[in-house]
Amino acid sequence: MVQSILKDVELSVLSAVVFAVCAALIMSEYDLGVTLLYTDLREYGLWYLGISFVLVLILQDTYFYFIHRMFHHPSLFRWMHYGHHRSGDSTPWTSFAFDLPEAIIQALFFVGIVFIVPLHFITLVAVLMTMTVWAVLNHLGFEIFSSSFKSHWFGKWLIGPMHHSIHHHKYKVHYGLYFTFWDKLLGTEIENYAGIAEGVTISSIKIEE
Repeated sequence: MVQSILKDVELSVLSAVVFAVCAALIMSEYDLGVTLLYTDLREYGLWYLGISFVLVLILQDTYFYFIHRMFHHPSLFRWMHYGHHRSGDSTPWTSFAFDLPEAIIQALFFVGIVFIVPLHFITLVAVLMTMTVWAVLNHLGFEIFSSSFKSHWFGKWLIGPMHHSIHHHKYKVHYGLYFTFWDKLLGTEIENYAGIAEGVTISSIKIEE
């Protein structure tokens, strides 16, 4: 376990460097005036902060779902995504334990989105914070959502630790980041997920390929 955590920390530091380089690139492009980033709240109004925040989360979830599913292709997995799955049972240190190619592809979303959607810096920072907190929560190793919330109409569309932990044991399901929408739509949510989530704890998940 200690060795796995140390390796996760090593990959997480590498990922942090990649994200930092991409952040520097974004700032450089902003200084050149070629991005859609802005600083004046009056430019789009306060209401747009919330709209753009939700929009970017949906776009990132979509981007993540499809690249994540691609990473699990047998010809790509060993050199693009193996580092994230090496430890088996995830810990918070696993959250950003990405191999270099994956870290680059993950970070490129933010490099691209600032050219597509007008974003206030507050919104961009809020998305980055949400991504970080959500990733850590989903790799905690224990469920944070109550059973009543998970069965609620809203809770059914959110990915939590149980949902993601199943992915770490059965690679062919549960590819989303924030929402279960794409998994449900494209048939990659495990059959009878609701029943599984009610009947087991994360520590007892042992689902074979």
